[in-house]
This record gives sequence, structure tokens and C-alpha cells, in this order.
Amino acid sequence: MRIAEIFRSFQGEGFLTGTESVFVRASGCNLRCWFCDTPYASWRAEGESMSVDAIVARVEQLAEVGESPATQEARSRALAGVAARNHLPAVGAVAPERIGHVVLTGGEPMLFAEVVPLSEALRRRRYHVTIETAGTVYRPAACDLMSISPKLSSSVPAGRHDAGWAARHERTRHVPDVTRRLTADWPYQVKFVIDSLDDCREVERYLAEFPEIDRARVMLMPQGTDRDGLDRKARWLRPYCESHGLIFCPRRQIEWYGLERGT
Repeated sequence: MRIAEIFRSFQGEGFLTGTESVFVRASGCNLRCWFCDTPYASWRAEGESMSVDAIVARVEQLAEVGESPATQEARSRALAGVAARNHLPAVGAVAPERIGHVVLTGGEPMLFAEVVPLSEALRRRRYHVTIETAGTVYRPAACDLMSISPKLSSSVPAGRHDAGWAARHERTRHVPDVTRRLTADWPYQVKFVIDSLDDCREVERYLAEFPEIDRARVMLMPQGTDRDGLDRKARWLRPYCESHGLIFCPRRQIEWYGLERGT
């Protein structure tokens, strides 16, 4: 399984926002959203091939003892002042107890067959496992929370150099049968990236297609890669959610750390 990074941080989105977790980021994606904030796991996939045993061993290391003093010092310098502003311990400051949450993210972790034995191995070790997926690929993985981020039509990349990917992205971004299986098989949350009011209207059409999806599990989060951009969209998106029975979902990791790897 190709892995871009494994790190310890705080979940910034969804029902588990603020939960300290170990993140395993798979490198590789079948989509190419123009606003992707992890291009090193999609547009320019990086990383190394790791066995399931090696991934689990790294997760156990981070969950039990945290990172090395040198890494902690470097991270503290990079994120100076963040923890104090947001009432969080600094990333890398290790609590004595074991971290109990693992997030399998990407890229698209469900592309990899290894996600099944990896998720099973983590759950056998009593980790709470979240899988973050675009909902286009089904595998019988094991998880406690399936975090589905369907891609709307506004996510299609534009430009001549993206023409091939634009067609492929549009063709594969919406797979209803997969969405239905994922929401039927596991506890779930559904998160949409919103760039404009047109996206909100498309969300309503999407939900009409899936009446089985509980609106109390549907979240709208602003598109943006900096705090000011997120704040501008939040001014109108938050009241929209309140008036339409949906959950407004901040992107706390960007507010806390900026667009930084390993956070």
C-alpha cells in the first residue's frame, strides 16, 4: 500500500473534531478535484510502499510514545502559538495514555485492497477506525465511522492540461450503488465541500436521490485553504445550514495549522 505520510494530530472535521488521532494517508486517487488540498496524494502522488504490518507498527509507535524529541521540537517551532490560541496541546506533546483513534485517509484509501486487512488489524487492536473516502469505491473494510465526501460537479478540474482528467473525474465521481452500500454497512457522516450557493442546491438534489441518508449526518464545509477564505464562506454557509437542517462543518485543521503537511 503506497503511503504518503503517517502522523499524529487532531481531527479537524466532522463528528470527531478535536479528537487526537493517528492519521494514515494513502497516496493515490481516482479523482482530481481542482481544489484538492493534498496534491501529494493525488495530482503528484508521493510516498513509499508499506506492508500492513509496517503501517500498524508505525501507528502503534505514534499512539503509544508519540514522536521523537527532535521531531517534537521541529513541529513546535512550526506551529508556535497555535495550541494556545485554540486551547489544544501542541502536536507532538504526548499524553500518557494511548491514542485510541486512527484515521485512514488519502488520496483515496479505498483504492487499495490492503485497506481491508489494515482496518481489520487496527480494530483487533481496539482502535476506533475512521475511513475517509469520496464514496466511489467499495471494499469490505472494517471501521467505526465511514466519512464520505461526495464530489459535486463544481469539483471537476478545468484547463486544457486537465482535459483527460476532467472527463474521467466527471464520469467516476458519483457512484450511487457505492454510496448506498457505505451508508448501509457502517455508521457514517457525509461531508460536502461547498464553494458557492449552486453547490448547496446540488446537495439538495443529491440528498433527494438518497432519501435513506439522515440529514442529521450531512455536513457542509466551506472550500478554502486559508483562514480568511474559510471565514468569508462561513458567513453565508453557516446560516444556510441552520435554515436547511444541515450541519455546518468548519475545517479546523486549516484554522489551527494552516495548509501544512502532517497536521
